[in-house]
Amino acid sequence: MDLDHLREILELVASCDVSEVEIEEETLRVVIRKHAPYQALPQQITYATAPAPMSNAPAAAIAAAAPDAPVGKEVRAPIVGTFYGASSPDSADFVKVGDRVKTGDVLCIIEAMKLMNEIESDVSGTIVKILVDNGTPVEYDQPLFIVDPN
Repeated sequence: MDLDHLREILELVASCDVSEVEIEEETLRVVIRKHAPYQALPQQITYATAPAPMSNAPAAAIAAAAPDAPVGKEVRAPIVGTFYGASSPDSADFVKVGDRVKTGDVLCIIEAMKLMNEIESDVSGTIVKILVDNGTPVEYDQPLFIVDPN
């Protein structure tokens, strides 16, 4: 199959309403797949019964007023995808609460478009909290972990 013939096939597939074409010759097999356009995940909206009071207090005072709030640096999702705490379902998690991590240690995997992306820590310290459940979709810049850089 020459390059011009392949270009003709690609143009034909692009102009038609087919999602996949497979061509097999004696020594060559070509599979062409068109992906569906990106669709945003539905967002869950939660309505409060009463609006929260506005505050001009500094963030440190607000954090001190909430004793349950973990102290530390947030490690955030660099991409949109699905969060996995281990490399496979039968493997141990990369990290758990109380583990010491160094900058560059793998904390989790985010699957995006069938690619497994290792998410590394950008801070050394102790894992204080894991904010996402395994198999949960995550958004860009969503907090995943809190690490105490002690």
